[in-house]
Amino acid sequence: MQINVNSWQLWALLAAVFAALTAIFAKVGIEGVNSSFATLLRTLVVVAALTPLLWLTGEYQPLSTLSGRTVLFLVLSGLATGASWLCYFRALQLGQAGQVAPVDKLSVVFVAILGAVFLGERLSAVGWGGVGLIAAGAILVAVG
Repeated sequence: MQINVNSWQLWALLAAVFAALTAIFAKVGIEGVNSSFATLLRTLVVVAALTPLLWLTGEYQPLSTLSGRTVLFLVLSGLATGASWLCYFRALQLGQAGQVAPVDKLSVVFVAILGAVFLGERLSAVGWGGVGLIAAGAILVAVG
């Protein structure tokens, strides 16, 4: 079987696997530490790992090559990521990983709605049904 490394499905599945590992590692790692400080440490690790990776693969881009719009939206995305991580780590500190992670995945539902409203993206009826099932599943796991 050949794996297509240019498949969005492959990369999305890998993202899900790493997100699952993130939840488990973070739940163990935040014992005895302030959740905001743990988020800072995690962020520094991401920066320290990505910087040499970009240089080694030749994928680094000077900021001067980016449009103002691109920079603005990447900065906004970074701020949203930071806020998400802070909230996620605090939730992990207060709750069980098996309950926090599914509620966090309600982001899938929010992305579908925001993508439709602001980006004009369209899902089929079956797609919206799947979004509804994700929402229902997250709620059931959270209250169960």
